[in-house]
Amino acid sequence: MTDIIILGAGPAGVLAALRSAELGAKTVLVASGEFGGMAANDGPVPVRTLAHAARLIREARQLNEYGITTSEPVLDYSNLLARVREVVNDVRVHSSLRRQIDTQGVILHEHAGTARFIDRHTIETERGVRIQGDRFIICTGGTSRRLPIPGFELTGTHSDAWALKAVPPSMLVVGSGATGVQVASIFNSFGTHIQLFEAGPCIVPTEDEDVSAALSTAFRAAGIVVHENFGTIESFERMPTGVRMNYLREGDRNSVDATMAVVATGWVANTVGLNLAAVGVELDQRGFVKVDEYLRTSVLHIFAAGDITGRIMLVPQALQEGFVAATNAVQGVKLPLEEHVSPIGSFTDPEYAQVGLTEAKARASHDVVTAVVPFDASTRTIIDGRKVGFCKLIADRQTCRILGCHVIGERAVEITQVAAMAIAARMRVEELAQIPLSFPTYAGILSVVAASAARQLNRTLNWQAYQVETVDRQST
Repeated sequence: MTDIIILGAGPAGVLAALRSAELGAKTVLVASGEFGGMAANDGPVPVRTLAHAARLIREARQLNEYGITTSEPVLDYSNLLARVREVVNDVRVHSSLRRQIDTQGVILHEHAGTARFIDRHTIETERGVRIQGDRFIICTGGTSRRLPIPGFELTGTHSDAWALKAVPPSMLVVGSGATGVQVASIFNSFGTHIQLFEAGPCIVPTEDEDVSAALSTAFRAAGIVVHENFGTIESFERMPTGVRMNYLREGDRNSVDATMAVVATGWVANTVGLNLAAVGVELDQRGFVKVDEYLRTSVLHIFAAGDITGRIMLVPQALQEGFVAATNAVQGVKLPLEEHVSPIGSFTDPEYAQVGLTEAKARASHDVVTAVVPFDASTRTIIDGRKVGFCKLIADRQTCRILGCHVIGERAVEITQVAAMAIAARMRVEELAQIPLSFPTYAGILSVVAASAARQLNRTLNWQAYQVETVDRQST
């Protein structure tokens, strides 16, 4: 009998397999499809590749500003998709995790199809693989939420958008979380007429309010039609040129047509077909697998990690959960899952990113100061002609420690990584301000915004805090 059977070969599953094998357990990793899971094959890797293409188009249109004469860029979408497949395959082939899987002696069943529990110690896959195990770790991830709406089968998901053979003339995007706004932004750059629908009062509702407002303004300026508080969808119907969405807003019936409709209204646990109820694995109220602080399910020898637990659904957190679940599955429950600083970003145009508390959440529990530096006050953004955006820092007035950082604009995701390290190190604002970050860089804006916050708090600054960048224009 196998010691550990892991279902799912995304980041959580792969790390769980490596950890359990490293601890000496006989380990089997079962992948329904490709090695790497959604992250490598349908998530961050292909999305970032498409976003890079969108960035190249934008940069090509800037060339005249720098004395470089060229014709208008033309997108060959089929060649772009070939590049996406090449990147995905290259990442998979050269993944250090894949090499480690082979080196550690993990038995890998790839393309096995959906696995289901036959009993508490046996699983069987659609391809007929049947394995008995002492302990299990479920890492089958999540999937796009389906809505109980007539005609919903006429809509697509982000996966369908990435798999298109040609760029559609028009697209409806329903849902403005990270997935929805990335679909909208990328295809807008490719020339698709985008209408973005959000049921709530603002797009990207989990972001800081100022970031949400700025992204909405930028999207509208780029030609995206943004519908906030749009109402309730009644149905979708097929039309000769695509699909129609019928919706009710404040008692009035409305409809809108497009070549394609993409629905991105959330992520649910991928538990279909696992037969969890038959073996006693309980789900929480949201439908995710219920786990304790050790990532153990309601069945003592079955653990779960990654998106299927419904926690922070990002690759770094999935890796952490895979490590914790495997450690406890092999050695006994003694390693609790700890909360860590989690930077979050999205590759839209403009990019946006956050780490720590939003201003609203920080004010609910702290006495705070905020400092904001607009991007047009930063030397590097002026050089690159990317002056739209800002960097906001939130600090606790009593401790002077950084509570949150929110950025919208070019390289926002990269800037926020530096802020994340400062928060993880529990740095005070003056300590961040006094790090002599290279000039001129995008990350250098952090020194300026931190110095602004430090001055508000009457903290002593040395020469390093007096940057050559323009000082901030807003602070509260």
